[in-house]
Amino acid sequence: MKREFYLDLARSGLRMPIGAHLVLREHADADEILLDGPRLGAVVAAAARRFATPLAFPLMDLTLEKTALLAARSIPAADINAYHFRDAAIDGCATPLIPRMRATCAAIQYLAGRADLLAVGMAIGPFSLATKLVADPITPVFLAGAGATAAEEAEVRLFERVLEVGQDVILEYLRAQIEAGAKAIIICEPAANQVYFSPKQLAQSYAVFERYVLAPNRRVRRLLADAGVDLIFHNCGELFAGMLERFTTLDPAVLSLGSSRVLWEDAARVPKTTVLYGNLPTKRFYSDALLSLAEVRRIKRELSRQMDATGHPFIMGSECDVLSVPECERTIQAKVDEFLNRE
Repeated sequence: MKREFYLDLARSGLRMPIGAHLVLREHADADEILLDGPRLGAVVAAAARRFATPLAFPLMDLTLEKTALLAARSIPAADINAYHFRDAAIDGCATPLIPRMRATCAAIQYLAGRADLLAVGMAIGPFSLATKLVADPITPVFLAGAGATAAEEAEVRLFERVLEVGQDVILEYLRAQIEAGAKAIIICEPAANQVYFSPKQLAQSYAVFERYVLAPNRRVRRLLADAGVDLIFHNCGELFAGMLERFTTLDPAVLSLGSSRVLWEDAARVPKTTVLYGNLPTKRFYSDALLSLAEVRRIKRELSRQMDATGHPFIMGSECDVLSVPECERTIQAKVDEFLNRE
């Protein structure tokens, strides 16, 4: 899509959550729908229409690429969640799409046939996937930031290998979604945050951040650009300002940030050709003790007023996907309804 499409949505005052999970979990057979592409596409379409947005955001599932990578290497399904690689001698075999990935592609194909909706794909970011593949991702990142190389340190060698292998899986999944008809892709890179990078090292140089976060994401960006697919970049982690400023070099059509960021201050760091999206604290919507309805009302009004004052293109929305929590559905929905209310 032309960049003006997203800017026009911002100018229209669009407010929307990433809320397909809320609609999915209204179905008694939600787990079966996850494996049925057309039905999954219908759920995503229903979410987009419920929230009056043309952006048909998929489920934000950050487990798929790890599952596919390990399943291709014969790791038992019961072990996948807790499994970590221990050395860099990782089989370079092909990684077929798992059923959940194929269903997502079929859902995108379903959505691509709807003229009123923009089919959006999804993938985990390369760095975030790499952090899921080793038991201790902090040590190799620190060592690399201190100048250690893969030849010198086994931890660095392992991390760089899982980053490479994981990136290949992500790119293959993206190609499949693009072939299915995705016109935009949301790349979810929440692990690229303060937890994994030394502030003292970054104060001296962002070289390790460039190497492990930006360079792999630039490869993703090139794939999308070559296919004429828009980048929506999501990071709901705790960020240094320098991280945010470097994310903008990816030139996303939309930049989605978490509630730890003060968006009206960040607006000065982000080009006005990129729409800022977020950042209601929706991770706390399930509990009135953590976040009352009155507080949601106060936050949305301040966010609206402050962002209007900046003049920066902005879509008010969720800081991440809004998850349905058993027995909290009405509480969550009431808060979603509140931030969608223009009053």
